[in-house]
Amino acid sequence: MSVNYTEEQVEQMVEQYKAEPNRQTVEKLAEELNKSVKSIIGKLSREGVYQKSVYKTKTGENPETKKEIVTEISHLLNISYQDIAGLEKSPKADLKVIRSAIFGSGYRKVSGDM
Repeated sequence: MSVNYTEEQVEQMVEQYKAEPNRQTVEKLAEELNKSVKSIIGKLSREGVYQKSVYKTKTGENPETKKEIVTEISHLLNISYQDIAGLEKSPKADLKVIRSAIFGSGYRKVSGDM
């Protein structure tokens, strides 16, 4: 079994990544250590420090489907999802406006079964 990284390299990688856990740090480490980005991610994962990036929408929000929004509206109005399932064909922005109007300015996500 060959050793791909020295202890010093691993310490350096972990330290730098913990200070700035982002893709740019991974790319910088790959360049500095002459390794592939996948190799760096793999090693950081084995060291237990790598944080998978979480997808966000263009507006910086967590993604949610129209079905999730319509389901939540049905819970807020205490009606069957099937009775308003056709709302899924509406633009997502419109559904969010309706949800906010129903719940008011203090909107918070309601948990429930879909």
